[in-house]
Amino acid sequence: MELITLLAAGALAGTMAGLLGIGGGTIIVPVVALVLESQGVSKDVIIKVAVGTSLATIMVTAISSVYTHHRKGAVDWQLFKVLTPWILAGTVVGTILVDIMSGDILYIAFIIFLYLAATRLAIGNIRGTRNLPGLPGMATVGTINGVVSAMMGIGGGVINVPFFTYCSVPIKRAIATAAAIGLPLATVSAIGFVITGLNESGLPKASLGYVNLPIFASVVSASFVFAPLGAKLAHALPERALNVFFSIFLYVMASSMVWSLLRVPS
Repeated sequence: MELITLLAAGALAGTMAGLLGIGGGTIIVPVVALVLESQGVSKDVIIKVAVGTSLATIMVTAISSVYTHHRKGAVDWQLFKVLTPWILAGTVVGTILVDIMSGDILYIAFIIFLYLAATRLAIGNIRGTRNLPGLPGMATVGTINGVVSAMMGIGGGVINVPFFTYCSVPIKRAIATAAAIGLPLATVSAIGFVITGLNESGLPKASLGYVNLPIFASVVSASFVFAPLGAKLAHALPERALNVFFSIFLYVMASSMVWSLLRVPS
């Protein structure tokens, strides 16, 4: 039953990664946490292992979805080059904070953010009139994105896509570029979670730091297959449909995180 649950989560996360530029962490983290709880894993490490394993799976998902987006010429590589170094700096900080902090406050803050972002999309405020900020603004947004993404186990798309579209980046280009940024973000974060978790006690069996290898393999086997499907749908669906779907999906993710917070204390 656990294997089926993990495969289903991986399939859904892979599709969402390709479709919305989201690494699927907000799907994977609650599911992995529930599985670990059922195995009797210490509550002190459940969230940390769920987040670390989620980021490791996003590495694989991102490779598949980014390749599909790149073939369609949708990735803004210049924007990628400007923002990614700052995001990576933030991920290092976020990884360290996760190792020493409880996740409850961070989950609550992120849940609030998701509901606000979903509401903004639902009322149609998706097309911004601003241009992308200069280097100080990009550095600030990128660093905050990296910190939050590492702490929440996500690929950064839930922050990058609304930010890009607010700055007049077309939705499909925003999704593709966010997916591309998610690859180095997840890679650096996952490595950080392996390193910081090496000496942690109470980890589930077959874990490499905060990354659980059996769960990683189960989720990846499904997400890698389904990520190209999501990327193809992103280019086939009309822009308005993507906006509505993104809004609905954010509401679902936020609600699932509420359930996760109540179900699995950090």
